[in-house]
Amino acid sequence: MVNEVTRLCLMTRSRRISRVVTNLYDQELRPFGLSSSQFSLLVLIARMDGASRAEIGRANHQERSTSTRNLQLVLDQGWAEEIIPEKGRSRPIMISKAGRDLLAEAMPAWRAAQAKATQLLGGDGAAAVVQLSANLPVEELAG
Repeated sequence: MVNEVTRLCLMTRSRRISRVVTNLYDQELRPFGLSSSQFSLLVLIARMDGASRAEIGRANHQERSTSTRNLQLVLDQGWAEEIIPEKGRSRPIMISKAGRDLLAEAMPAWRAAQAKATQLLGGDGAAAVVQLSANLPVEELAG
């Protein structure tokens, strides 16, 4: 039983690979005061262009408390801003000028990490990760 899990468990192996790949990006982005998760979140906020906290959390496949904590860090740094409308309850989150500038400054570091991760995973492995992640459904997560 243990040997089967040790040799074949996709969850265990994908989590291990995720930690190694995440570390590559963290090392490259660290000089910019960014973690890989913050960089990824900023890109998502920029792409969604005015999404709610819940929409961002769903798109990022995070439960509510994790998403709220990560968003608050980005908001506190001034890299994104929550727009308070004159009417209604919706409070869209937008990337700020500081956030856009930071993304632009950090892109060479992201590209370096991307190259290292691609080398580690191999071209086919990297392509498989991109394809699989593109097909993940955006669902409401419990939390």
